[in-house]
Amino acid sequence: MRCKTLTAAAVLLLMMTAGCSTLERVVYRPDINQGNYLTSTDVAKLRVGMTKQQVAYTLGTPLMSDPFGSSTWYYVFRQQPGHEKVSQQTLTLTFDSSDVLTNIDNKPNLSGNNLNDR
Repeated sequence: MRCKTLTAAAVLLLMMTAGCSTLERVVYRPDINQGNYLTSTDVAKLRVGMTKQQVAYTLGTPLMSDPFGSSTWYYVFRQQPGHEKVSQQTLTLTFDSSDVLTNIDNKPNLSGNNLNDR
């Protein structure tokens, strides 16, 4: 009888704590990285006046390009480490009609604090 009572108490305790946020931290969650990983040195190589070929050679293929033309390229990197908040880096490059880089928009600014340089 005593064994059944202890087992029932253990099951009840387990069921009550199953939804607690303290147990959530114990469960392993892998780091999820998606998109174009860029370092601050990669972005520093960009200069206004570069051609699309030069940019593609420097950074690789963009994750997205403008669906209504090819004048804007998007390099997006999204990082979700385990139980931490999601961080996202978006680099938007705009080209003119002759495929020359005219604008570099880096949000948020890529630094060692936002995404670790590897």
